[in-house]
Amino acid sequence: MTSTEPLDVVTGAFSYSGAAIARQLQAVGRRVRTLTGHPDRAPADTNIDVRALDFGNPGELVQSMRGAHTLYNTYWVRFAHGRVDHQLAAQNSRILFEAAVSADIRRIVHVSITHPSLNSPYPYFRGKAEVEQMLAASGVPYAIVRPAILFGGDGVLINNVAWLLRHLPVFAIGGRGDYRVRGIHVDDLAQLCVALGAASDTAVVDAVGPQTVTFRELVDAVRAAVGSRALVVSVPGSLVPILSRGVSILLRDRLLTREEYHAMSDGLADSNAQSAGRIVFTEWVATHGPELGRRYANELDRHFHPRPHAAAGLDRRSR
Repeated sequence: MTSTEPLDVVTGAFSYSGAAIARQLQAVGRRVRTLTGHPDRAPADTNIDVRALDFGNPGELVQSMRGAHTLYNTYWVRFAHGRVDHQLAAQNSRILFEAAVSADIRRIVHVSITHPSLNSPYPYFRGKAEVEQMLAASGVPYAIVRPAILFGGDGVLINNVAWLLRHLPVFAIGGRGDYRVRGIHVDDLAQLCVALGAASDTAVVDAVGPQTVTFRELVDAVRAAVGSRALVVSVPGSLVPILSRGVSILLRDRLLTREEYHAMSDGLADSNAQSAGRIVFTEWVATHGPELGRRYANELDRHFHPRPHAAAGLDRRSR
């Protein structure tokens, strides 16, 4: 790319949704600069301009965003770990938005979550609502996209459901598993974000795909796609976090938190909004079944203490 092409900034352009957004931006002829918590782990052959996502140095953040048109923000933390929690993530988001204002960023596209609420019993959803308020108060024209769950690419959730179904004789779901999930493919999310980045009006969009499934239907679809013989059984919902914690200890990971399970069973992974994507979940799973769950994707290794031989540039700070 040449320096005459317009420049945008993406947080976590070597992570999951950030990487998809960066690819889409490049596909439409935009230059990409990334803010990453691990600039030293950027791929050697990348054509993305790499800068540090250092919340302790707001002045550096301002300089890193100077000259860019749009900030695509995927920064967040999935669960509290060590000193990192949702309150800190919200504080860091304020620093990022203030730096964007000082850098004269023209537009911000922010990845949030379905059903954020300041009154939510779940810190994740409360924190997301706080960040949305910060963005609205920043004075920068913005768009907010609210996905429930993401699938496709090297995503963790569906891959690890597939891995468990390949390796365990029994797969437990809470209750009847009739709580509904409406995911969006990560590439559909990226296309939506880039389209909103090119617009000028304020927008808040539930980023959901064309298909809603129950969690039981989701598990059954993955089970069929990978050829699993695991027995899918219903257990009391109160047991799911306990069972998950036991498996997490064996895997040295955080498989599913209590908050994540209860938020899903409360219906927060569903939406009645118009579809913002084209890729149908069950069709995608059926096509990609042979490759799903071949390796377990360890969330802690990816985001909190990536190993030297891990994929370069994985950013623990981005969704």
